[in-house]
Amino acid sequence: MTVHLYQRPATRTGSDHLDHLLVRVADGDEAAFAALYREVAAPVHGLARRILHSTVHAEEVVQEVLLEVWRTAPRYRPERGTALAWVLTMAHRRAVDRVRSVRAARAREERDARRAGPVGGSVPEQVEERIEAQRVRSGLARLTGAQRESLVLAYYGGYSQSDIARILDLPLGTVKSRMRAGLRRLRTAYEEA
Repeated sequence: MTVHLYQRPATRTGSDHLDHLLVRVADGDEAAFAALYREVAAPVHGLARRILHSTVHAEEVVQEVLLEVWRTAPRYRPERGTALAWVLTMAHRRAVDRVRSVRAARAREERDARRAGPVGGSVPEQVEERIEAQRVRSGLARLTGAQRESLVLAYYGGYSQSDIARILDLPLGTVKSRMRAGLRRLRTAYEEA
């Protein structure tokens, strides 16, 4: 029997169980983290998907939130609320940040496009530039949300890879990998167009 990554486990456990798992995760217990992951991945994914309206972005949020849970588990305080509430609060915050980031990138692209206006030069040059721009947009549409976000921040936003890692709260290596993979996919899409 195969189980989807975000499918709820067959048996439901109480919040006390999740609280206990999170306390063990804070002590570096990898088995407890695996069990916690199985328990909270589905609710985190559901929340992120409702906010983002995108399965791809929601899956990325799940990964980012659970990595944050692993790193910040020692900050969890059971007396302040349940483990699930703590994790879902992180997920909500991360998903809302992602929405804002995507909207800001889109607004910058639109603003830059309006500012650029029609480029001078001959009609054949303008047509060629528009074709090139369409090929780039088409290529960007084929990227994953994470790849597109990183590349847009770098090339349209003018941010360095270190800046992007800080903005997205990701490790620098993750940003570099996303950009490298995105550029490869963009190159392939560009050559096919």
